[in-house]
Amino acid sequence: MPVVGKLTGGLDFSNLYLPLSDKVTTGLALADARKLGAVLAWGNFVTIVINFLIIAFCIFLVVKALNSMKKPAPNAPATTKDCPACTMTIPIKATRCPHCTTQLAA
Repeated sequence: MPVVGKLTGGLDFSNLYLPLSDKVTTGLALADARKLGAVLAWGNFVTIVINFLIIAFCIFLVVKALNSMKKPAPNAPATTKDCPACTMTIPIKATRCPHCTTQLAA
């Protein structure tokens, strides 16, 4: 959250709340407002959601980098072929297409 705080001019989302009681005013700190009555701490929820999105994005980047490091096996033998009639992918050893039932040449 320090990065988001810098972008928003030092705004701290965790202390934002909506008073649900007549005794609570909006100028108090969240801890003091909770002592006076019921509050809806929506700023804390926003902070948690932003933290989750930042962490999820970082994990996405790490997984993407790891997947790009994997290289396919060179000259791997083909395991599938396309049916000449319906162009669906079928196993290389198939003698009949399971999609259109066309008899295939051996």
